[in-house]
Amino acid sequence: MVSWRRRPGPGLARLWGLCCLVLGCWPNALGCPASCGCNSWRIWCTGSSPGIASFPVPQRSAEGENVTEIYIANQPNLESINDNEVGFYVGLKNLTVVDSGLRFVSRHAFVKNVNLQYINLSRNKLSSLSKKPFRHLGLSDLILVDNPFKCSCEIMWIKKFQETKFYTETQDLYCIDDNNKKTALMDMKVPNCDLPSANLSNYNITVVEGKSITLYCDTTGGPPPNVSWVVTNLVSNHESDTNKNPASLTIKNVSSMDSGLEISCVAENIVGEDQASAELTVFFAPNITFIESPTPDHHWCIPFTVKGNPKPTLQWFYEGAVLNESEYICTKIHVINQSEYHGCLQLDNPTHLNNGAYTLLAKNDYGEDEKRVDAHFMSVPGDGNGPILDPDVYEYETTPNDLGDATNNSNQITSTDVSNKENEDSITVYVVVGIAALVCTGLVITLIILKFGRHSKFGMKGPSSVISNDDDSASPLHHISNGSNTPSSSEGGPDAVIIGMTKIPVIENPQYFGITNSQLKPDTCGN
Repeated sequence: MVSWRRRPGPGLARLWGLCCLVLGCWPNALGCPASCGCNSWRIWCTGSSPGIASFPVPQRSAEGENVTEIYIANQPNLESINDNEVGFYVGLKNLTVVDSGLRFVSRHAFVKNVNLQYINLSRNKLSSLSKKPFRHLGLSDLILVDNPFKCSCEIMWIKKFQETKFYTETQDLYCIDDNNKKTALMDMKVPNCDLPSANLSNYNITVVEGKSITLYCDTTGGPPPNVSWVVTNLVSNHESDTNKNPASLTIKNVSSMDSGLEISCVAENIVGEDQASAELTVFFAPNITFIESPTPDHHWCIPFTVKGNPKPTLQWFYEGAVLNESEYICTKIHVINQSEYHGCLQLDNPTHLNNGAYTLLAKNDYGEDEKRVDAHFMSVPGDGNGPILDPDVYEYETTPNDLGDATNNSNQITSTDVSNKENEDSITVYVVVGIAALVCTGLVITLIILKFGRHSKFGMKGPSSVISNDDDSASPLHHISNGSNTPSSSEGGPDAVIIGMTKIPVIENPQYFGITNSQLKPDTCGN
């Protein structure tokens, strides 16, 4: 008996070779240095031979955008993290550099890594560490255990960070004092080493447009902090003096464009920083920066934009007279941006009666401004000057109250009046047609009566017949037949009439025809 043994087929061999090729070439495909491994989202460098002497950088910047984690360990030759080395990994969230020779972190090392949440620099050779690389990061964890920190003011911020920790357990951090004694960081005391503070002379900064104002910032801290003013996007001319305490900022010829801007004073030393901020409020007269002809939307709208502080009051005029607003015409403010108001005069179903000149007046305590716009909603019906813009205009249930208080329109015809007039005309037509129909019907009935009702006598032929001649065709018993073509008269009795093929007994009633028996014609049928 022959036994068969399955050998690896060429398909399985090719698949295995492809996997080996991909796995073997993957680090090189991402530009990973020796002693490092890579995939699309993670880099790890753990091999100490030959190891790395600088922070791993991708060969192409796009390769590092998706990396969210970097893990480095056992790299004694890695002594620094410099500017722009970590910046290639803009999506980086977790950074670990442990059990290595790290001694220095640049103050701008993590400027581009705003997504960083976790940093672990444990068991390195850090003797000092500035706060500046980390101050803009929203870190949840910064782990620094087992570093040979020297007790100095420069690491006081780490103690403060510990006191306001964002993680559950306090790190067991130590520093070495001048006597080469190991001291717990939480017990470290350094003279003239305090967090700075900043205070503004005025937190309610108000000024009238065109005037000038000076702010002062008083700072404390040890060492004495450096002071700076943050006036991003300030349009007005300004100058500052930070060599004195308090520091000063003078804003000249204040522009209304600076209203609502935040001004900050920042005090910073090696322990940390503090910031004091206030909002600049500029009072200025209204300015109508935009207004245009009405546009149809859900409602007709005359759009406008008004700037002013304090908020200006708005008044509309129609043809020079005050326009009293109502539920059909009203001002709507849709967007408020600082001291700028975007809105429109909303008109609900305007007609040709609303055509004309509209003027907007904006006013506050510092001045006023006005702008005019001509509005044409539709042509006058029937004047031949143009088509009606809205074919359904006469279906609107508006009244001249929209503009009635602004002008004398007591004799105007409203759209409601026109609608009522058309309804009345329609009812009149229906009534006339109905009356005509009734008259015609009555006339036809009258003609029939005149034609067939002029004979008042009916010939009764014997007991079995009522009608004896053609002149009695108006009788109710017309078409009652007698003779040989009907069933035998004996079947229905002597007093019977034949309707169709059926004999029906008849009892004579002289009152039925309105005549007496003596007036009936004599029976002409013999036995």
